[in-house]
Amino acid sequence: MRKLSIQRALNEALHEEMERDSTVFVMGEDVGVYGGHLEVTAGLYNKFGPMRAIDTPISEAVIAGAAFGAAIGGMRPVAEIQHIDFITLALDSVVNHAAVLRYAYGGQIQVPLVIRTQGGCYPLGAQHSKSLEAWLVHVPGLKVVMPSTAYDAKGLLKSAIRDPNPVIFIEHKLIYRSACEVPEEEYLVPLGVADIKREGNHVTVVATSRMVHESIASAEELDREGISLEIVDPRTLVPMDLNKILQSVRKTGRLVVVHEGWKTGGYGAEVVARVCEAGPNLLKAPPLRLGAADVPPPYSPPLEELSIPSKKSICEAIRALLN
Repeated sequence: MRKLSIQRALNEALHEEMERDSTVFVMGEDVGVYGGHLEVTAGLYNKFGPMRAIDTPISEAVIAGAAFGAAIGGMRPVAEIQHIDFITLALDSVVNHAAVLRYAYGGQIQVPLVIRTQGGCYPLGAQHSKSLEAWLVHVPGLKVVMPSTAYDAKGLLKSAIRDPNPVIFIEHKLIYRSACEVPEEEYLVPLGVADIKREGNHVTVVATSRMVHESIASAEELDREGISLEIVDPRTLVPMDLNKILQSVRKTGRLVVVHEGWKTGGYGAEVVARVCEAGPNLLKAPPLRLGAADVPPPYSPPLEELSIPSKKSICEAIRALLN
């Protein structure tokens, strides 16, 4: 089977969905002629024209507002916010309108809107390197997706585009080149279904986005010490596949959650709370949360590396947990 990078898989998903459904279009800064600042929208302008690959002003509020309007008008926009840091400028349309309208009108209005954005650390400083997924998880009416592999990225994006609800699709800047096998035939990855990326017996590690890769690297190192990790990738943070997480915790009796967002109020707190509420007797040891330090993302690469979980810190935490 062929291998694709996450970048190429996302691009292929957009091409296929725009060919399948004429109401699907992309919009955002540099998504048209330039092909996207990370090349995810490459080729769409030449193939579908300027009315379906729309370059917008540098205004996240305009991008989100126009995409919301198009969605309730019968289109299926895929809007891009170049960095999740700047989704803060779009939150009125996202939180106060897109997320609530279907509820406010008793299901008579659908909002089939996808907002693609890029999160996670990157040596661009505090205004381009945040992980704000926990903000969005907190809002009822939004679905939140964070793929870690090319296979998942393509299948999840296609499902997100076909979903009648607003979906925030968060990609990680540092894993766009990560490649894996991706089928040539069409497939979908359903929203709300977690995936076991690696089976193990001693500790359940729930990891998101790039932290899946760090956790797998940790598992390979700890395997040599006789410590077996089971890596669970939620893939969609909302809806959460709690059943699959609980199944793993029943087997291992230990839980570690690893994410790149700040530890305080982060997604890990929600996972731990749900597990403790649903299965208070499953754990043999207190659960652990590994998240970013509660500081703005540093510009310095060595400081940035210290501020977020890594293979080294994950291994150290799990050794301490078992001892």
